[in-house]
Amino acid sequence: MYSFLAASILSTVHIQAQEKIKYSKDQLRMMDDDLFDEAFVGVSSKKTSTIILKNGSKIEGSASGIDRKKGQIYSIDIRDSSGKKTEYKAEDIEEMYLPISGIAKSSKMTSYFSNAKNWSRKSLNKTTNPNEVYLRNIKASLKNKKAEQEFLMQLINPEFSSIIEVYADPMAKETASVSFGGPAISGGVIKSYYVKKNDQVIWLTKSDFKEQYDFLFGDNDTFMKKYPYNSIKWEHLSYLIAEYTNLSQ
Repeated sequence: MYSFLAASILSTVHIQAQEKIKYSKDQLRMMDDDLFDEAFVGVSSKKTSTIILKNGSKIEGSASGIDRKKGQIYSIDIRDSSGKKTEYKAEDIEEMYLPISGIAKSSKMTSYFSNAKNWSRKSLNKTTNPNEVYLRNIKASLKNKKAEQEFLMQLINPEFSSIIEVYADPMAKETASVSFGGPAISGGVIKSYYVKKNDQVIWLTKSDFKEQYDFLFGDNDTFMKKYPYNSIKWEHLSYLIAEYTNLSQ
């Protein structure tokens, strides 16, 4: 307990001592881009789902039932071509690919157009046109409070996940939106994710971003000098992880 507290205090002192940086408009525009994949919950039972078990076996069939805990998947029922249904537990699955339902896609499109801020931060094509989501077996403590359990979580930064993996939190809240009779012009920013680094998985929230900043990026001095905490925003998280990955290779 003492070492954790001491590390947190040192991290806070380190962050507070950093000099604030003013970025150019072009830099801020890039930092505002949301590079994370969309988080989807709705799964199509009419299309083929693919499961890779820990023993290497590949299972294909339609998802006829999914059991969740706080939104995260801990078991899934797959119906094969003969109609036989088999339940697979998260602890037996290494990874899986689930087809997205049409309703889920429509919901994402509605959400996209209802917030004008999305138009500059996210690609409509990336938001509405994926055919499936990729999930991995992750051992995590839900909201950093529950006993660790194996879940199947959606990886949302597959293109820059070699050091820090970011997983969707289906129960995540969003920042409040502001509207003046038309599409919202602010808000709608996801406030929590599950993040894995060095085999440690944490529930990362907007409110504890400062406390965890050193854990995420503190081992790269070049990054910390270029992006001190007092110069960035929570909305920059995807860009920061991508940039950190770039600077760490």
